[in-house]
Order: sequence, then structure tokens, then C-alpha cells
Amino acid sequence: MALLFLSTAERAAVWRSVFADAGEEMLVGEEAVSDPSRITHVACWQPPGDLARYRNLKVVLSIGAGVDQIPRLPDGVALARTIAPGIEDMVRAWVVMATLMLHRDMPRYLEQSRHGLWQAHPARPAGMRRVGIMGMGRIGRLAAQSLAQLGFPVAGWSRSGTPVDSVDVYDEAGLGDFLARSDILVCLLPLTDETRGLLDAKLFAQLPKGACLVHAGRAAHLDMAALRMGLTSGRLCTAMLDVADPEPLPADHWAWRKPNLIVTPHVASHTDPHEGARHALEVVRASRAGDPIPGLVDQSRGY
Repeated sequence: MALLFLSTAERAAVWRSVFADAGEEMLVGEEAVSDPSRITHVACWQPPGDLARYRNLKVVLSIGAGVDQIPRLPDGVALARTIAPGIEDMVRAWVVMATLMLHRDMPRYLEQSRHGLWQAHPARPAGMRRVGIMGMGRIGRLAAQSLAQLGFPVAGWSRSGTPVDSVDVYDEAGLGDFLARSDILVCLLPLTDETRGLLDAKLFAQLPKGACLVHAGRAAHLDMAALRMGLTSGRLCTAMLDVADPEPLPADHWAWRKPNLIVTPHVASHTDPHEGARHALEVVRASRAGDPIPGLVDQSRGY
């Protein structure tokens, strides 16, 4: 039973050390595989093109939190995503930062600073700015908790509407009501067939006029043309994105020059290789013991 690791040499060095200390076998790169039947787990961002050669494969583990880049796996092969406290804490911090920046009108002040303009604008208390978080998984719940502690009225939305302590959560049927009370909309959704392109002109029209967008989900959630129209028309006041279509954004892309838009280059989080390796060990050992796999993904739902 061995894990095949497919990622960078820098990450491989960390993983190799962690697995060696734990007495577990790990191979780096397909060229290192002399007996494909020994491979029971693959850790990667994108799996090999020919998974059939690994006839004893049990689990494919995404080395990041996302799994939408991984195609449907063969029957009998489980899909797991990496669960690491560092990922969750970093994304939460980025969301809180972005929410505060839009709440306190930072895009306007940054634009003024480029022109040497010293001019103050009215500021609203946090209690007067309603935040709506789309996606109430682990990160969504953490972000909701942090923003509520800062005084924002926070609500959540998920397809199921599963209750979350101290947060009003709307289900799929309540999307319109959820949007209507969201002055700052935060997207932390997984990418599925149902959520692809969800952030479009129709959705923006259901927000309060002049609402703000914080997007740390997936690039394919967002209709960039609709975002441009919304920011130009005033339907949206400001936005802050950590993902965009395409990635990387070309230097001449309109998004770089939009004064009421801030873009960061997909830096809300990264997976610490030590945490990733330790989680992979948990996956391998749980799989071997027949226990629930940490980070298991329902491939029919996409999360």
C-alpha cells in the first residue's frame, strides 16, 4: 500500500519526510512507479490521465481545498479534499479583510490616494451593514462567526439550508430573500453544475442597489461581464475578488483599471505542506482501517 504524490519538488520534500517519519511508503512522480498495483492512494491537484493502471487505487486526494478540477473518478475510487486549519484560517482572514475594506470604502480611498486627494466620506457602523455569506461549510461558518463578532448582522445561504448556530441560514427556495438583505455578498461556494455562473446580472439585480461583492469562491461562479456592468451602472458599489476569469488576468484586462474593484491574485490561502502531509496520513490510515475518510467528497454533489 503506497501513496503516489504528484506535485512540486518543494512540497514533495516535506511530504517525504513526514511519511518517512510515520513509516508509510510514498512515491514521487509516476516515473518512480515500477509496480502500479502497489499504488492505493494518489495525492495531486489533477490526477494522472490513466488511472486504470492503478487497479488497487482507493482514494484520490486533492492537495488543496478545491476538487472541481478533478474529473469524475472511476467507481470504487473515493475523492477527498485536504482539510487543514491553515487553509480555513487564511481564507477567513481574507474574507474579513475584504469585507472590512469594502465596508470602510477602501477602493474609493485607494483611488483618491493615486491622485493625492485628501477627502473624507461618511462611514456607517458595522451594525448597519448586512453581510450575506453564500456557502456555509467550514470556512463559511468561521467567516460568519468572525464578522458577527465585529458587529455585522450576518446571514448564510446554502442549498440545503442546514442550520448553523447563531446564524440565520436560508435554503435554496429562500435565495431571493437572502439576497434582498445582503448589503455585502460573500461567495464561498463550491463549484458545481448548479453554482457555475451563479453570480450573474440576474442575481445582482436581487441585491440592494449599491451592494458590494466579496468573491473567494471559484472563478467560474462569476460572470465577469455582469460584474463589469454592475460596477459601471451602480447596481454594485464595489467588489473585491481573489479569483477571476481568466487566471492569471492579462495586464490589459479591464478589471485592473476599474477603480471600484480590487483584485488579488488567488492568494486568499495556500496549503501548508506539513498540514497537507499530515492530513494525507490520516486519509491513508482511515482508508486502511475502513474508517470514515477525512475530507470525503460526495462526487455527485461536488463537495
